Amino acid sequence: MEELYGRYKKLLLTLAYQMTGTWTDAEDVVQDVFLKVCDVNPAGLTEEPKAYLCKMVVNRCRDLYKSARRRRERYVGEWLPEPIPTSMVDPLDFIIRDELLSYAVLVMLEKLSPAERAVYVLREALGIEYGGIAEIIGRSEINCRKIFSRAKGKMGLSEGEPDIIKTDREAWIRQFIAAFEQDDAERVISMLASDVVLISDGGGKALAAVRPIAERDSVFKFLYGIFHKSFQHEDGLQIEVREINGQTGVVIRLGERVDTVALIHIIGHSIRNIYLIRNPDKLRFFHHI
Repeated sequence: MEELYGRYKKLLLTLAYQMTGTWTDAEDVVQDVFLKVCDVNPAGLTEEPKAYLCKMVVNRCRDLYKSARRRRERYVGEWLPEPIPTSMVDPLDFIIRDELLSYAVLVMLEKLSPAERAVYVLREALGIEYGGIAEIIGRSEINCRKIFSRAKGKMGLSEGEPDIIKTDREAWIRQFIAAFEQDDAERVISMLASDVVLISDGGGKALAAVRPIAERDSVFKFLYGIFHKSFQHEDGLQIEVREINGQTGVVIRLGERVDTVALIHIIGHSIRNIYLIRNPDKLRFFHHI
């Protein structure tokens, strides 16, 4: 059992995290799965351990779906997935970086049913063939293909848009930050798409917009207010560009305290979505990096 745990722990945590959107739930799911495995010795575990364990994780995540939905209905303001550091310097040890969906896609997964989310993550993040997915979720291969297509439609993803971050846009994001620091409003606005949307998550524990902010001018005014207020903070402002969820992100510190983690979704040469995570409960991994 120890050998199985060592071999598949990263894979299962990567799967569970993307199924649930929170690291705590992912850890609980994987722990529960291995506790159950210790109590039984199913044939499937001996013959196809990867598929069997993935199936157990998916089923456990789907069991959590209803309670997670109820928690999010009571959540104060907008709910965003928990971000995780993934740089080679300060990695979250139990994650497979190359099998992470972009943060923007992780946000869009919230539109899906448990079955749709399972099929999408198994296919796009883990690269499992439809026959394998069918075995894991207990559907036919044809049905899995239909579920995947339906999931992409709900998320509004085009066929040509990559779902896993593969390109480094660090220089571009640094230019965006520099434009704010230089008070170059024209440059900032030019880098925002006309239909840009900003979502901030404070969870009732930090200041955040209760609803998404849409359109270029409104997003600019909101960001401008945040930046200038932060620059005047008595403890000083630090802006760090880091790898977060397998892509370039930003960590904002006020003094020694992590105030905000920001993820930016870029299409072409324009910012389409900005995600600001400010709920301190979701920033725990960034206090020590």
